Amino acid sequence: MKKIGLLFSALILTGSLFAQNYTDEYMPHATIIGKERNWNEMMRKACENRAIRHYLETHVTGFQQSHAPKHIFTSIENRYMIAVGGFVNFRTAYDFDGIVDNLDFVTYDIPVEKNYASRQQLIMDPTTTRIYLKAIANTRALGRVVSYIETDFRGYHNSLRLRLAYISFKGFLFGRNVTTFCDLNASPNTVDFEGPNAYNFNFNTMIRYSHSFNKHWSVAIAAELPQLSATYSYADQVLLASIPQRIPDFPLYVQYNWGKNGNSHLRASAVFRNMYYYSLVDEKTCSQFGWGVQLSGNAMLGRKINLLFNGIYGEGITPYIQDISGAGLDLVPNPYNTARMETLPMYGWFAAAQYNFTRKLFVSGGYSWVKVDTKNDFSMPNFYKEAQYIFGNIFYHITPNCQVALEYLYGTRTDHNGQKGCANRIQAEIQYNF
Repeated sequence: MKKIGLLFSALILTGSLFAQNYTDEYMPHATIIGKERNWNEMMRKACENRAIRHYLETHVTGFQQSHAPKHIFTSIENRYMIAVGGFVNFRTAYDFDGIVDNLDFVTYDIPVEKNYASRQQLIMDPTTTRIYLKAIANTRALGRVVSYIETDFRGYHNSLRLRLAYISFKGFLFGRNVTTFCDLNASPNTVDFEGPNAYNFNFNTMIRYSHSFNKHWSVAIAAELPQLSATYSYADQVLLASIPQRIPDFPLYVQYNWGKNGNSHLRASAVFRNMYYYSLVDEKTCSQFGWGVQLSGNAMLGRKINLLFNGIYGEGITPYIQDISGAGLDLVPNPYNTARMETLPMYGWFAAAQYNFTRKLFVSGGYSWVKVDTKNDFSMPNFYKEAQYIFGNIFYHITPNCQVALEYLYGTRTDHNGQKGCANRIQAEIQYNF
């Protein structure tokens, strides 16, 4: 007990982080846990900086990624570190001249048949509030091991939802993370929690290997848990059935970085899928091949302007296009042989720009578009054809840990039968990081 008392009595608050484009106010502080209560000031600062460097070297940036924590707890030898952080986020929105039947601006959910209930609505949402814990261990056998857990309140009835949970070392990652097919640094910042409808931000369970050859080139490949969303009935006939999937999805990418600190990049990605179903007519298991390709990236033009883009094309890849994820369009019945299923061509793109007035104030805007084509004259009621997503916003940091934002969104959904719906949303947010 005496040792434990000495351990916790030795907690001290030290130093601040140094990093490009940030002041000390934005950065975490290292709290050193040691067995001695007195040590050389130089050694203390050296330990502190090493702890923060270990965190920075494993920090993930990009769309919806958590900020650096305010405090990092570390042993004096810097072999073990723990960071705890998160934020409280509150968004309020008002839809007019058409609504989106969702907390987020999902253009797939725009009603195409307007009525008295689809004109206006008010939304208030604190469920994107987030908590995370990150532990780093420097070991002899595995090198640097990172364990990470992150949650928000988007679960059932606003309960905790597991966003991320993984272990990584020596280039390998095991657990739940953002799909490898997603380019996190190719999407703009939005108040809208989902972002552009052609983006492919999605969580999945995986085994991934990534490797950087030098400061310019990096690659990754993964085996990810398949997520199949299919339509099994056609013309009031049910001749097909779902079965458990057997083979993981295989996404991969090659990326090239350039510019100061490698802050511009171009990424080429691909994903391959084998999707299984059961034919009730033939009484046998069948499969269909799905695939997708993508080109994405961002280009920094000086310190003020950042251009971002993404283009995707494939068949049977709805988990990798946000707007149609879970829409039942990975596999559909073949009208010429309803005992068999087929994939549909689907594609989309977006482009956006961000202008930084100061380190505290920036504006951004962009356009995004998604389309699903038909094949073999396939059709069904309310068959989605295409959707548009247009946004413009402004973000401002009141303090280093408190930001506010205002955003306007316009979207349309068009079905293959020609019916079209639109929606307008203006929304604001306030977020405080801890």
